[in-house]
Amino acid sequence: MTDRFLSAGLDSDGRVFRDDAPGALLPWWSFTKTLIAACVLIRAREGFMDLDAEMPGRPYSLRQLMTHTSGLRDYGPVGTYQQAVSAGEDPWPVAKLLQEARADDPLGPPGSKWCYSNIGYMFLRFALEVSEGAPLGEVIHSRLIAPLGLKSPRMAMTPADFAALTWDADGYHPGWVYHGCMIGSPADAARLLYGILHGDLLSEAEKEQMMQLSLNEGAIDGRVWRTTGYGLGLMIGQTEHHGLAIGHTGCGPMSGNLVAYFPQSGVTVASFSRGGDEAPAEWEALRVISSR
Repeated sequence: MTDRFLSAGLDSDGRVFRDDAPGALLPWWSFTKTLIAACVLIRAREGFMDLDAEMPGRPYSLRQLMTHTSGLRDYGPVGTYQQAVSAGEDPWPVAKLLQEARADDPLGPPGSKWCYSNIGYMFLRFALEVSEGAPLGEVIHSRLIAPLGLKSPRMAMTPADFAALTWDADGYHPGWVYHGCMIGSPADAARLLYGILHGDLLSEAEKEQMMQLSLNEGAIDGRVWRTTGYGLGLMIGQTEHHGLAIGHTGCGPMSGNLVAYFPQSGVTVASFSRGGDEAPAEWEALRVISSR
């Protein structure tokens, strides 16, 4: 399929009003973080995880990992990581990743600084897998996917999983996304966010926790965001012409995406664009709303 954009939209009742490619299979990238945060909240409700206690042997809490305030660095900007991905190497062992990303050299004490950290969500993944006694893909399926009756979503584990994508992954190994990368259709991504924000997967108190901002800053040049914020696994900010957006962007070498709920219009949109940049997908999401 050669389309540059593939999108799906749900109205305020969760009914599909647009689905460009019902059979499309695309990487959800960092929208996976929203799913991890939702599963951690569910596990905490059951009494098996404490969001605010320091993790064993670590100075930060699960909540600080979810809000990117743990002090941990990110591996995305690391030059050797980018070079290894570009060279088509196999994913590194976790110990090498942590060494290359200087994970033992925090940016500051937990709670003192906001820094987007894929490493933090990798540690959340590990904590959730230990608590549940199951791989992350199984946890997300049992906690979120199965209750909503969704069919397409699954965790990408091997290059063969990415070879099945609608857009060519050029041999990319999903193991380079250390917190995990769900794949599925645009419509199911929108349905899943709708289920988290509007369904009964989470309690109202848990949804309120997800919406509490740990970051509240200004615009990003070239992007749709006029304000930028972050809750628990959710990006929350004002957008150009369409008000508040609640969801998550994501990008990798071959695609970018935005999955977000727009309260002003009452719609949930999942837009995907070819190329390793989320900005085109963000602008396409706004065009989807405008074209209703």
